[in-house]
Amino acid sequence: MQGFYQTLFGRRDVRSDFTSVPVPADVLARILIAAHHAPSVGLTQPWNFILVQEEETKRKVHDAFHDANREAAQQFTGERRQRYRQLKLEGILEAPVNLLVTCDRERGGNVVLGRTHQPQMDLYSTVCAVQNLWLAARSEDVGVGWVSIVSPDRLRRIFALPDQVVPVAYLCLGYVEYFREEPELQDRGWASRIPVADLVFTDRWGEQSPGDGIYDALSAWHDWPDRCLASE
Repeated sequence: MQGFYQTLFGRRDVRSDFTSVPVPADVLARILIAAHHAPSVGLTQPWNFILVQEEETKRKVHDAFHDANREAAQQFTGERRQRYRQLKLEGILEAPVNLLVTCDRERGGNVVLGRTHQPQMDLYSTVCAVQNLWLAARSEDVGVGWVSIVSPDRLRRIFALPDQVVPVAYLCLGYVEYFREEPELQDRGWASRIPVADLVFTDRWGEQSPGDGIYDALSAWHDWPDRCLASE
């Protein structure tokens, strides 16, 4: 149990500090198998994993990122825009492994158990696979970075995706110099973690029951991630 929580709390979104050390095939295989064992709606397993090996393809994705990143910077103003431009938000060319995780929205047929009223559950299932992959990679000391600042349409064209296949996550994987003690955006003052007790409601939106023991427990355990990591 302790090992699982240390992996969970030590997971980081890695954008820099990748080394050139290749990820062995057996390590990558274990990570992909872990991803494939994620829960999926109707057991459809809607994901595919596209390993990116050609440098030309990586450069196309890198160019797509830079175009999207310029557009994103314009949506911030003042000091926030300047700070945004100073952030390194991808490791496409540095990471030894690039991986596109997709969702086939037709897998399982026209009617899928669990999607009859929430058709987006296949996308959520694919995100569960990404989370499995991320935690498995961290347990293998492999860093993962999710590049979300990129146009899905550009990814569709670069990878010749069929119409029913949606790009969900473009990931950079590789061994790193070190894992940060805190998430990089928190370390750089961009944002900070919200206390979980502020996000837990009782019975209906926005209401909390102070006498409910869960709030006392959340307060008592608020520093548990730090304690877990300190005991590694």
